[in-house]
Amino acid sequence: MSSHPEVDMVSFTGSTRAGIEVAKNAAPTVKRVHQELGGKSPNIILDDADFQRAVGGGIASVMMNSGQSCNAPTRMLVPGARMDEVIAIAKAAAEAHTVGDPNGNHKMGPVVSETQWNKIQGLIQKGIDEGATLVTGGVGRPEGLDKGYYVKPTVFANVTNDMTIAKEEIFGPVVSILGYDTVDEAVTVGNDTEYGLAAYVSGGDQDAVRKVASKLRAGQVNLNGASPDMMAPFGGYKMSGNGREWGDHAFGEFLETKAILGYAPKVAAE
Repeated sequence: MSSHPEVDMVSFTGSTRAGIEVAKNAAPTVKRVHQELGGKSPNIILDDADFQRAVGGGIASVMMNSGQSCNAPTRMLVPGARMDEVIAIAKAAAEAHTVGDPNGNHKMGPVVSETQWNKIQGLIQKGIDEGATLVTGGVGRPEGLDKGYYVKPTVFANVTNDMTIAKEEIFGPVVSILGYDTVDEAVTVGNDTEYGLAAYVSGGDQDAVRKVASKLRAGQVNLNGASPDMMAPFGGYKMSGNGREWGDHAFGEFLETKAILGYAPKVAAE
């Protein structure tokens, strides 16, 4: 479809790898390509934030859809001096997400396929091998489940941004917690990714939160757990795609502009 000469425009949502192939195939026909691709979104929690709310909310946001959300806040950046406190909150929050048959009384179901399950398992093992602290979860299925593509809600702490689990989009219920010493460092680490789909900032000082948000290279930034707004443009910087969905900005991707010169208006009848 993306290479067909009678297709004027392609809109694609999916992985960055697939998006690159769509764009390559579209290039010979010089068609417009709109893409909403992968993400590795930073979740910066400032020192004056409500940690129970911010950390717990961040964990819950990643576990939603079994971690299969492109804008999930999978890199949680917290003050290094409060790492132990964050670990305790994150562990409790993750372990509250029961896993099992969606028809039962569970918070989290399986991931989409065996291929994805295997990818997630490999990346969790990579996190262990590279020296991150496994707070909860880990490889294998949750206790009591011997079949199905179920993944343990997993949290790593003391992660550094050069680790695989901090760089690659896992697309599963895995959170990486990174410590920072200064807010400027948090912003630098937050932007140190090939992606730029979303970002999250929490703190008590609204001006400080807004200042951090303005420095993050992401298409949509959520402040203090704000509710989704379908009228706000959604899309990414860098390898997270191009163009925007939602709201008025979305229409422009599907329109062409025509200028007609010398088109005289009708003369009003006398």
